[in-house]
Amino acid sequence: MTQSVVVQVGQCGNQVGCRFWDLALREHAAVNKKGIYDEALSSFFRNVDTRSGGDGPDIYKGKICSLKARALLIDMEEGVVNEILQGPLRDVFDSKQLITDVSGSGNNWAVGHKLYGYQYRENIVEKLRKTAEHCDCLQCFFIIHSMGGGTGSGLGTFVLNVLEDEFPEVYRFVTSVYPSGEDDVITSPYNSVLAMKELNEHADCVLPIENESLFDIVNKIHQMINSGKLGSTVKQNSLVTSSAGSAKTVQEKPFDAMNNIIANLLLNLTSSARFEGSLNMDLNEISMNLVPFPRLHYLVSSLTPLYTLADVNVPSRRLDQMFSDAFSRDHQLIQADPKHSLYLACALLVRGNVQVSDLRRNIERLKPSLHFVSWNQEGWKTGLCSVPPVGHSHSLLALANNTCVKPTFIELKDRFMKLYKKKAHLHHYLHIDGMEQSCFSEAISSLSDLIEEYNELDATKGGPRTDPSRLKIAV
Repeated sequence: MTQSVVVQVGQCGNQVGCRFWDLALREHAAVNKKGIYDEALSSFFRNVDTRSGGDGPDIYKGKICSLKARALLIDMEEGVVNEILQGPLRDVFDSKQLITDVSGSGNNWAVGHKLYGYQYRENIVEKLRKTAEHCDCLQCFFIIHSMGGGTGSGLGTFVLNVLEDEFPEVYRFVTSVYPSGEDDVITSPYNSVLAMKELNEHADCVLPIENESLFDIVNKIHQMINSGKLGSTVKQNSLVTSSAGSAKTVQEKPFDAMNNIIANLLLNLTSSARFEGSLNMDLNEISMNLVPFPRLHYLVSSLTPLYTLADVNVPSRRLDQMFSDAFSRDHQLIQADPKHSLYLACALLVRGNVQVSDLRRNIERLKPSLHFVSWNQEGWKTGLCSVPPVGHSHSLLALANNTCVKPTFIELKDRFMKLYKKKAHLHHYLHIDGMEQSCFSEAISSLSDLIEEYNELDATKGGPRTDPSRLKIAV
């Protein structure tokens, strides 16, 4: 069994991380009735003997003593981390897993990356090594951060670089929350584009998520709950719809429902690594099968169902609807339409009582309506995990490497150029040591190159095969 470590950076990263750990504990509690520390738990948690005081030795078999999350919490403001430490999850983390400051990054990528990055590098490396030493077989780092602020974008991508230097063999999955066009942080286009350059170069897989899409999905769920239509009774204990049933009932915050959706994405993504299933999909298989070109590692994710329907025996037509929904615009976690763009590859991670035959039938049914690149017509990767999410009988996470991410990047570039042409707010960045104007030109050039690579692929849609340039291997 492999282990993964979650690194949550900045306000958004820590709020999403908080929801993830809460839901993960509830998911394991629903399955692990005897309170035994098993392999499923070991993938994200350590079982620590606290009798000797402090950070005792790990206990591998037997009863759960004290679960500690395999996590590192980083924020240059103390607020969110302190809130976590005073909340129901306080026992899951200890001071050895935290790095905080008091002043924040002032929505400035350069402060997070250049200033705090170099100031805290040794501390970050030491804590990452400590966390890694507690793993038997460390497979993956999950970084959760936002793109628009200063700490998430700047220090988050700095941590990504550190991970590549210190743990080059361990996969780096990044969950990045992209700001909406109406973002209240005026410098967010700068922060996002500067962060994009780092993601292009140092991540293995990036799961981009847009605030706008999350907002739309949460609104749809509320409409569904309040519509009271027959046959669509919603179970209130669903992980997606609410945080009710968490360790202690806390007043739900405005972003909790949106953060729940991201947390569910991570739970479904790692379900095969944690639970039994007839078709297990390892995390490294996602990177190997879904990323044919190193820089094109942005995967569009969609989750379905988003609310729990009351009947337990799922008729096959409803199961088929779940697969259809995964390819519709309404269920994508970014504002994208994969059906009308070009697929490089696609993964379907199914949980619950679903048969391999259901999977195959739906792939055959959907295939004609989806455009795959000519050289990867069979580019499907599937996983079946027998343990469904709490409150659901089954669920599906679809991950698509698809050119439909391009409009998100083009819009980001346009918003960046509007500011950059006027040299607006540049002085806030350029007075930081090590930050030069060339950093901006290199970042926008990196983003333009990425958009161009997607353009080249789109140009092949329906036409003769022309491959983008591959890695050159020296002999």
